[in-house]
Amino acid sequence: MTKNLVLTGMMGSGKSTIGRELSKKLTLKFIDIDKLIEKKEKMPIQKIFSTKGEKYFRRLEQSTCLKILKRSNSVIALGGGSFINPTIRKAILEKSVSFHLDISLNNLKKRKINFKKRPLIKDKENTLALETIYNSRKKVYNLATFSVNCNKLDKVQIIDQICELYEKSNS
Repeated sequence: MTKNLVLTGMMGSGKSTIGRELSKKLTLKFIDIDKLIEKKEKMPIQKIFSTKGEKYFRRLEQSTCLKILKRSNSVIALGGGSFINPTIRKAILEKSVSFHLDISLNNLKKRKINFKKRPLIKDKENTLALETIYNSRKKVYNLATFSVNCNKLDKVQIIDQICELYEKSNS
């Protein structure tokens, strides 16, 4: 049985993009937690936040993550806040191999992040809110099994590095 490969990191760090490509390369199923929640709720995450609230979303996120983590042989892209939840993080660290896609705040700011789709920063001054979230989450993200510095790597190099570390951890 192959352990799940779980990607964590800031919004806009590339978890979904890298995850899709990783799953193809490793011939594993790809699961995007945010997309799964949107499909189940039949609405985008920002609408879940605005109509049902963050607490509702976080409960849904936790139950979805814990259910998905019971599977194996999957590449899982977490939402930006999932790994911050101690219950989710504990489940990941016990049974999966996790990768923090580490990107500097400056590089994150350069990316074309759709702030309207990010409920925690959409109504605030975008870069200040992004900075606050980044600074509050970085230490927790670094608790992942591995941290991949994505600042000077292209997508292929990131995927290759993750594959190498993942395969070593599964042997």
